[in-house]
Amino acid sequence: MKDNSKPKAKGPIIITMGLALFATQFGAGNLIFPPFLGRETGSNWLIGFAGFFIMDVGLAALAIYSVVANRKGTVDGVTNKLGAIPGKVFVSIILLLLGPIICIPRTSATTYEMGIKGLLPGVPLWAFSLLFFIVTAVLALNPSGVVDIIGKFLTPLLLLVMIVLIVLGIVNPIGAPIATKDLVPFQTGITNGYQTLDGIGGVTVTIILIIAAKKYGYTERNEVKKLVAGADIISATLLGLVYGGLSYLGASTASDSHFDGLAQAPLLIAITNRLLGGWGVIALAIIILLACLTTSIGLSSVIGDYFAGLTNGKVSYRTVVLVTIGFSFFMSNLGLDKIIALAAPILSAFYPPLIVLVIFALLDKWITSKYVGGIAAYTVFFTSLLSVLHGFGLPFDFIKLLPFTKLELGWVVPAIVGALIGFIYSATRRNKLNLLEV
Repeated sequence: MKDNSKPKAKGPIIITMGLALFATQFGAGNLIFPPFLGRETGSNWLIGFAGFFIMDVGLAALAIYSVVANRKGTVDGVTNKLGAIPGKVFVSIILLLLGPIICIPRTSATTYEMGIKGLLPGVPLWAFSLLFFIVTAVLALNPSGVVDIIGKFLTPLLLLVMIVLIVLGIVNPIGAPIATKDLVPFQTGITNGYQTLDGIGGVTVTIILIIAAKKYGYTERNEVKKLVAGADIISATLLGLVYGGLSYLGASTASDSHFDGLAQAPLLIAITNRLLGGWGVIALAIIILLACLTTSIGLSSVIGDYFAGLTNGKVSYRTVVLVTIGFSFFMSNLGLDKIIALAAPILSAFYPPLIVLVIFALLDKWITSKYVGGIAAYTVFFTSLLSVLHGFGLPFDFIKLLPFTKLELGWVVPAIVGALIGFIYSATRRNKLNLLEV
């Protein structure tokens, strides 16, 4: 008789989890950054892409690994340096931003603006969004199969269309990459990679991987860690290959004046049409639909799992998912431009402190005091908040004088200062406790 209690083989599980993670991370917004970066950097596209990879894919991969690498092996293990309750509040805010307030509504609005609107101009946004979120709900309400659905079915379709587009661009290039305007390619890549804000989702999206590992029969912490790490590597590799291919496609347009002056989204549309002719718009619509749908399903599942667990099951997974999707439908009807305008300042305030928390979660075995990472994160959050307020016209000009501001990394020095303050405070506190014991 077959023993169903034994966990399934790790290899196929890691592959399925890796494909699901890739699809969840690969949103349509990410489609538009690499081609534009390639066009900007031209013949130096590889250098620019290296910067983009580090600040986008690399940072997101570290964020994912930090969840299983910290001493607790959970999301709380990343954020608890802020304090138990503030840490949960922080994660909740991040999830609400990634979920019904910004990112999930943006998946529907992006699909409509960049794909459906051109193919079916008579279909209103609300009608498409309703259908989009019905599909999301049906698939996300099967939590045990979310990873399987995305990893085994939707991702292969997404990859197939991307591979066709990239291979055609390599075999029959639009043109030769040439030297472009005076800019620093690596710096441009870092700036573009940072602007995707993908790292902010890395911590929370790991929730579905941990739950999937347990559903597959792996509950021991080190085993879960290995599965997540393997999936992380697969996803990062696929993202790197796809983004690299898209960067090259953009670089191949640098010598063609027909692409001059195009913004990010129109550039991608123009490239696709050039390479695929009359099928270009349809192919792009399929790519965008699959990319957005997989992201919407994954994020809805993450939010359902987290808040159901946070309330100890008092609010069910099903209820959280349905409320999330219902609110996302409402927000999606604001339109893509309004959603993006709302997203940028809010995410910019929360992104840097999360990066700091990820770094200290990775160093958890060596820096055991919560005050070092905690004070660093609070310092960075305050700095980021001032930077956002300065962007709205408030008189905080000194923020622009911080080192690395041109790379959008003005928070780095405040993080170091905050960590030093935390270290000194921790050492002083420890010495006081030792004296009391004596």
